[in-house]
Amino acid sequence: MEEKVFSISEYIAILNTELRKCTAKIIGEVGKVDIYPSGHVYFSLRDEKDQSVISCIIWESKYELFGIEIKEGIKIIATGRPDIYKQTGRLSFIAETIELAGEGILKKEYEKLKKKLGDEGIFEESKKRTIPAYPQKIGIITSKQGAVLADFLSNIGNYGFKIEMIDSRVEGQSAITDLLSAIKTIKKKDIEVLVIMRGGGSFESLQPFNNELLVREVANFPFPVIAAIGHDKDVSLAALAADRSVSTPSIAATVLSESWKQAASLLEGYERDIIGSYENVLENADSLINQSVDIIRGIKDLIFDKYEEIETALKISFQAFKDALQNNKNNLKNSWNKSVFGFNSLLSTIKQQLEHSEKIIYLRNPETQLKLGYSIARCDGRLIRSIRDTKIGKDVDIRVVDGTIISKVKNINKINKKHA
Repeated sequence: MEEKVFSISEYIAILNTELRKCTAKIIGEVGKVDIYPSGHVYFSLRDEKDQSVISCIIWESKYELFGIEIKEGIKIIATGRPDIYKQTGRLSFIAETIELAGEGILKKEYEKLKKKLGDEGIFEESKKRTIPAYPQKIGIITSKQGAVLADFLSNIGNYGFKIEMIDSRVEGQSAITDLLSAIKTIKKKDIEVLVIMRGGGSFESLQPFNNELLVREVANFPFPVIAAIGHDKDVSLAALAADRSVSTPSIAATVLSESWKQAASLLEGYERDIIGSYENVLENADSLINQSVDIIRGIKDLIFDKYEEIETALKISFQAFKDALQNNKNNLKNSWNKSVFGFNSLLSTIKQQLEHSEKIIYLRNPETQLKLGYSIARCDGRLIRSIRDTKIGKDVDIRVVDGTIISKVKNINKINKKHA
């Protein structure tokens, strides 16, 4: 069987197909660096042990993303894959991510970027926004893997929160792309506050949160931002740019729910106060009713003190009614009848007295006397009760039932009581 012959182009294409599967993370010291007008960066990485060299390329879009200046002599870690360029046959390493190697270098770059952003005023306290007092719509950026999200949700409380969560990697340089994309997405959501969080970790693992692009996004986010990134010794630049920085997701949850907890506690206190006040009102009302009953009883005693026997009978009836109610409900009707009988007797007596008084008033009414044939005589407007109240020749007005008679006194005869 004849062995297949490949063209150079075909063979390089086959090699590149296989090489794309060889994604790797390599470390070395940067050698010669060329930055093209397009923004793409061509550089070499050299092994410190045996001076082995590999050519590397990072495209402009990736280079700007990671915020690291590639310059000769620094040590970096690049993640990517090998590739052969057809026109030259040269093998190059295409870097997808780059990061500084060594904690000393990382901290040096950290301090450098911190000063740059600080000089721009990004970390100024005066620019910090107040976290909403009673937030309801919360945005979260974190990894759905691990205990961070569960820790936050278990501490946030049940206060009707609406939570929008965007899943993102939060460790390693590859997380930068995820975090920037997550911020872009959550900007479009209806939220009042954003929480960016992850668990603790080494200074190196937190490097995505020291990325310049991410820090600027946090500082310019349209709503207040809480960073719960969790590193006590070296606070990430994203946390410094946030409106509030806390060490753990559970503390972030407490910040958002504390005002709701206090409000709930106040409501419980108000509820207790209202119930207590209501009970006091009832007690006062009960006391007032009892006092009113005592006053009414006193008035009753004044009104019915002339009817002592009837009152005594009523008390006996009421006491009998009360005893009967406790001992035997069947006696209730009889006791009630006794009470009604006592009241009816009282009312009958009062009615008789009123009728007697009415009769006396009627009989003593002057109009009634006039109807019986009596008359009323006046002289000079004064009532004539005796012959001394008038004189011969005086006019006398005599009032009878249907009018007045005017007469003149012609003679006055004194009645002799002995012959009367």
